Amino acid sequence: MTNKYRMAIEEKEGTVFPSLTYKKIVLEPAYDEAKKHFVEPMMQINSAHLVMLQEQGLVSEAEAGKIGKAISEMDRKFYKNSTYSSAFEDLFFRMEDDLIRKAGDIAGNLHIARSRNDMGIAIYRMTLRKMMLRLMKNLLAVQQTLHQFAHEHIETIMLGYTHTQQAQPTTLAHYIRGVMDKLDRDFVRLQSAYQTVNCSSMGAAALTTSGFAISRQRMQELLAFDGIIENSWDCVAGADYLMEVVNAVQTASLNLGRAVQDFLTWSTQEFNVFTLANPYVQISSIMPQKRNPVSLEHTRALLSSVVGDTQTVITMIHNTPFGDIVDTEDDLQPYVWRSLDKLGGIYELVSSVIATLHVDKVGLEKRARESFANVTEVADTLVRVEKITFRQAHQIVSNAVRALDGRGESRLADLTYDRVNDEALTILKRKLTLTEAEYEKALCPRNFIELRTNFGGPAPDTMTASLANYQKRLVRMREWVDGKESAIEKAEVVLQSYEKYWSGSK
Repeated sequence: MTNKYRMAIEEKEGTVFPSLTYKKIVLEPAYDEAKKHFVEPMMQINSAHLVMLQEQGLVSEAEAGKIGKAISEMDRKFYKNSTYSSAFEDLFFRMEDDLIRKAGDIAGNLHIARSRNDMGIAIYRMTLRKMMLRLMKNLLAVQQTLHQFAHEHIETIMLGYTHTQQAQPTTLAHYIRGVMDKLDRDFVRLQSAYQTVNCSSMGAAALTTSGFAISRQRMQELLAFDGIIENSWDCVAGADYLMEVVNAVQTASLNLGRAVQDFLTWSTQEFNVFTLANPYVQISSIMPQKRNPVSLEHTRALLSSVVGDTQTVITMIHNTPFGDIVDTEDDLQPYVWRSLDKLGGIYELVSSVIATLHVDKVGLEKRARESFANVTEVADTLVRVEKITFRQAHQIVSNAVRALDGRGESRLADLTYDRVNDEALTILKRKLTLTEAEYEKALCPRNFIELRTNFGGPAPDTMTASLANYQKRLVRMREWVDGKESAIEKAEVVLQSYEKYWSGSK
């Protein structure tokens, strides 16, 4: 590289850290994210660490009072509204510089037995746990909305599909209850990921803990962590907590996306199952009749973008060394937060769309009554009444249906009692003992559903009991989230009380 070219680069980029481009694409964006998310957790860690240091005798009461007073005087709003300055590499050094200016050199002892490494991981985890709890509350709101919607449609008969073809009659509640179970598992996966996230890294320092006699347990308690990451190398290197979170979020997005795709299909005039309320449809600039279900279209697209964000996290971690490394830090974290925030907003939108849907119950039942999807129960009824094998019953009904297809007839009304009897004569060598009234009942979709009383089936009483049990689970899940939020809030109040003490306003 020629001296002339090097001089041109140095003139543009500068000759001291940070270079212009590094500042623009790395440090400034990282600072902007940090000031939005990290001010409160960083201050809480400062307060908790100071309390622990004093209790362990590593700073005196007088020193702790001086440092604590400086902490209490720090203006959080200033940092949240500040802009990046190249005088400081990041938010941590800016805040530490202010502390030392306020309290003097003694404030440097606040960094005894800690590092930006264990602090940074703790801050990420403290930030993430609140976002996760907020997401789980949004998920519970969707589940509650679906629960109410299912209750309203226990008797709403519709066709169920397999391989995109009409399969058997069921109810809208039965379909929605299946979606609810998927969302229930999404909650459990997020709950499990939360348990992994909410563990303290404090005390690991840079990598190997410290020669000072600190209490990692006290830091866990003061910061409302549920546990401690035991191995100090793992504290600063183990990024799998991020992968566990985004895997749960990705699965949740894919699960919801499958239902949203169904909802979009069912909103077509051909299906005419759902009609979205006015706030969730858009008109055409040229076609006066159009009511475009854009809220569901955007939901599908945004869910795909959540999957993209979560996959970005996995890709950024891929093949990184098992150690403290920036790949898993400031550049990566916003993708995690964005995926959680976006999915939470989607849950809110979906809740509103579902709560205001109009369902064409009459049209759905009419379609079911005219469908060949009912004939499974004809075969089942033949087994019960005629005491024949299911395979024989299946062949009788199947042959009768195929005979209609061969004549170009495709209406269920043409599958008459006499035609089924003709097939019975061929296969059983006798007429059916089944009466015509019993046959007509077997072709009724409502009868079909009422017979499906087994656990997990669509029969009204079965579905009512299932929804009651699900409501109990929702209550327990809500209590779990509330308990975690309460524990964090109580810990924050304790740390605030220390700040008040240090400031002199006891």
